[in-house]
Amino acid sequence: MKKVMILSGAGLSAESGLRTFRDHDGMWEEYDVMQVCSTRGWEADRGLVTRFYNARRHDLEDKQPNAMHRAIAELQRRYPGQIWNLTQNVDDLLERAGCDEVLHLHGTLRDLRCESCGHVWDIGYDEQTEADCCPRCESADVRHNVVMFGESAPMYRKIYEAVNDAELFIAIGTSGQVIDIVPIAREFAHSVLVNPKREEYVTMFGSFEQTIDAFFTDFLQMGAVAAAAPLTEIVERFMHDNA
Repeated sequence: MKKVMILSGAGLSAESGLRTFRDHDGMWEEYDVMQVCSTRGWEADRGLVTRFYNARRHDLEDKQPNAMHRAIAELQRRYPGQIWNLTQNVDDLLERAGCDEVLHLHGTLRDLRCESCGHVWDIGYDEQTEADCCPRCESADVRHNVVMFGESAPMYRKIYEAVNDAELFIAIGTSGQVIDIVPIAREFAHSVLVNPKREEYVTMFGSFEQTIDAFFTDFLQMGAVAAAAPLTEIVERFMHDNA
């Protein structure tokens, strides 16, 4: 049974109106990332970080899944148990599109997490307030459920599981600056990159003087919405070729 690994990033939800951090007019321009998205910032000013995530939760409420979200959901319905759906995004647009199994590598925006017992619960699009406490242990040590810089990301283990289990790798709307997608692509004989622009491959070791798409067998140089139909065709061909 053939399996497909899909890894999505901010570019997937950008076309639904969710601003990304790195694009022009993105969130990096309004906030110092280390103040609102790091453990150091959290310890320094929990109120600021809480307000930041409250604003992001509010912004998410009126956004709708786009054609690529729906295409991924349809592939999961068409090929149950054969699509690894991993995302770096913390929004719920994949779920709202109908995806049953979404692996959120960086946590979930709608949830809060208890720092005392680890319980996670859904607050929808409401704001976190000082009155919030854990419904399980009643602790007041409550925080957003999004992984911050400076702490581990337990769900990253799923990346390795998917690499070892799948035969086709698809990267959608990710620059590779948070999760390096080039080493992942190198593990696959078949790989697809969806990105509207060519990105230079740069790591902590410097530039490789190549673009990221050079490491993929197929490059759909277009936005996620435009790529929904051609990507679905690629997956369909892969699933049925020499099945």
